Amino acid sequence: MSVSTFALITAAAAENPLSGTMLDINVWNFIWSAVNIIILFVLLKIFLFKPINKLMDDRTQSIQNDIDSAEKAKKEAEELRQQYENSIGEAKEEAKKIIMKAHDEAQDEKAAIIRKSQEEAEEIVNAAGKTIENERKRVLQQAQTQIADLAIEAASKIVGANLDDEKNRKLVDEFLSAEEGDKK
Repeated sequence: MSVSTFALITAAAAENPLSGTMLDINVWNFIWSAVNIIILFVLLKIFLFKPINKLMDDRTQSIQNDIDSAEKAKKEAEELRQQYENSIGEAKEEAKKIIMKAHDEAQDEKAAIIRKSQEEAEEIVNAAGKTIENERKRVLQQAQTQIADLAIEAASKIVGANLDDEKNRKLVDEFLSAEEGDKK
């Protein structure tokens, strides 16, 4: 406190004969002050605390809703991840089945191709055998004809006369057929 303030207080105390101390308590001032404080509190409660509490409650509810939706989104994401993992597992199993099926089909196709090529090879061998047999018969027939012609020609020269070619050829063919039958 400054000196002048102190002097004023002491002067005021000296002028008031009723006041014996510096701190006089006036009851009416106290009552009016208490009423003013109560009115101020009621007004603050109505116009300040209620809106602030409502704002705080709304903000709390909004935050809680955000937390709830985040938890819900997290659960949905976890479910989707689980479904994704299940789908991948099923896809892997399906891929294994497809690969095994393709492998089995390839083995079956391989066996069918080998079987078909063996059958074709046997047919070729059989056809070649028939062709060889036919060629052998044709060569034999040709050789018989040539031998018959040579034999007739030789006999004609030996006998010195020209015999009937048709009868002679028939005789030689019968002879060679008989000889061929004896060899078999």
